[in-house]
Amino acid sequence: MSASGGQKAIVAAFLANMGIALAKFIAWFLSGSASMLAEAIHSVADSGNQLLLMLGGRKARRTADRSHPFGYGRERYVYAFVVSIILFSVGGLFAIYEAVDKLTHPHELDPVWWWLPLVVLVIAIGLESFSLRTAVRESNLVREPGQSWVSFVRRAKAPELPVVLLEDIGALVGLTFALLGVGLTVITGNPLFDALGTLAIGILLVLIAIVLGVETKSLLVGEGATKADYDRIVDAIQSGHEVEKVIHLKTLYLGPDELMVAAKVALTADKSVREASADIDEMEARIRAAVPAARVIYIEPDIYRPSLDPAPSTDAFVLKSSD
Repeated sequence: MSASGGQKAIVAAFLANMGIALAKFIAWFLSGSASMLAEAIHSVADSGNQLLLMLGGRKARRTADRSHPFGYGRERYVYAFVVSIILFSVGGLFAIYEAVDKLTHPHELDPVWWWLPLVVLVIAIGLESFSLRTAVRESNLVREPGQSWVSFVRRAKAPELPVVLLEDIGALVGLTFALLGVGLTVITGNPLFDALGTLAIGILLVLIAIVLGVETKSLLVGEGATKADYDRIVDAIQSGHEVEKVIHLKTLYLGPDELMVAAKVALTADKSVREASADIDEMEARIRAAVPAARVIYIEPDIYRPSLDPAPSTDAFVLKSSD
């Protein structure tokens, strides 16, 4: 994901959520709708989340130093994880609390301003749709051909776009719940529907927060290259004539845009240090051309010894010798 693409989606979501939050608070204050209050808090939480994502991107651009020799790229994962916690606690749990309170102490909507929540919700749906459209457009620029949206959210190494996508989808579904709850309350005069809409919003936010937490936790622990990029790296190494076998190959994302590649390779024949160094330089150039995110590469020349090296697995490849 390009930094500019992620920033566009984040800024669009932030501007939409700030405007929506203000309108929802006004509608709640005048009408007394619990769904509107839950949605207003949801929009405030989303706005804070976008600020956190921007802050994480800024901190991740710091230059590597002695304390962090591989840089600060994972700052983006940390802030994305914090976003999932905020969405769970501030958005989801507050909405559930508000719903339970309104179920136990129901009250009717204000008879004068009953129409205002409906107007605000319809406008909010339009603004959130614009934000989601921006996120989808930017995601399509980096999504692999034929990749499903579920796979994109699960496999994406840059956390910003999946976070914004899930937030926007959750916001649209939540707005639909609120519209149904308020609408049925207006039609029937029964405040139970407003409370149930609030409860549905809270449960939805909790589920989205859990998904985000699980996915960002995996990134924090450390993920390797995708299968497609892994295969590209192997092909890049074996496309030359200087290697007869890849003994080990390990990859690790140091940040969303920086992949570390560590490989032990068996060279084709006895070579001098100068010749081996030239071969390694060529392999590194091919790897970077095939996978631009592979910015940190360590290649160790060796001799393949079956008695010492482990049996081939998914991380060991026998390369075809050229005729």
